Amino acid sequence: MTIDTIITLIVYLAVCFFLFAIGKAIYQLFNRDIDVGDELVEKDNPAFAISHAGYFIGLIIALGGSIVGPSHGIIEDLYDMIFYGLISIILLNLSMIICDRLILRKFSTRKEIIEDRNAGTGVVEAAVAVGTGLIIHAAISGEGGSVYTALGYWGIGQAAMILATFAYNLITPYDIHEHIEADNVAVGVGFAGAIVAIANVIRSSLSGDFVTWQDTFSDLWLYLLVGLIFLPVARFLADKILLPGRKLTDEMVNQEHPNLGAAIIVASAYIGGSMFITWCL
Repeated sequence: MTIDTIITLIVYLAVCFFLFAIGKAIYQLFNRDIDVGDELVEKDNPAFAISHAGYFIGLIIALGGSIVGPSHGIIEDLYDMIFYGLISIILLNLSMIICDRLILRKFSTRKEIIEDRNAGTGVVEAAVAVGTGLIIHAAISGEGGSVYTALGYWGIGQAAMILATFAYNLITPYDIHEHIEADNVAVGVGFAGAIVAIANVIRSSLSGDFVTWQDTFSDLWLYLLVGLIFLPVARFLADKILLPGRKLTDEMVNQEHPNLGAAIIVASAYIGGSMFITWCL
């Protein structure tokens, strides 16, 4: 490793941390009524901590889209990192607002997280941030497009993720919103795993260099269809292979104390299954 390489690495890392700090400031700007320090330190609010951590993970993943890829020289690289990094931050925060209104549309996520300290809602919001980060990463990275292509990919990906969560609600044998609002953390964890899994499939369909919009839509709907078909299959396999002799739905919703461990198994099955799908397609 040469001196020039080390200096370049330091410069890139400095820009990364600068963008991360901007992302933190933009979050506070979008959520001016939340005292982050008070929620984390004074109130020890676990729901907010989970949600906030999810935002930072999603932010890092989203910013990665402006960093990865072939180098075009340090000046052009830094321009792309800052320009697309700032766009990523804005899109992530807009996505959080949109998804809060639509994915958990039957109640106020702000009230559930800040006032009721509902960890189930917190983990779903964290999953939305991570899933959105994956979509933005795919929208921003790749060659052959422009800023308009990136914005189009983001919009398409967001719409696909929201529609997929609607479909997930239809194939689930219980009311997700009702159980999450009732502080059932297990249902929240299971739903969060499905959101990340769906977003990962969408990310894979949008990744790579831009060719034509026809190719983009063809890949997206193929991946999304396969992913939605696989979700109940993954749930079935988790029942039969990971927890034989038990029904995960009963463990999560039909007990006095919902089984959080079973929900973690469900979430891991969804995410693991989505990885198999993206590797095989």
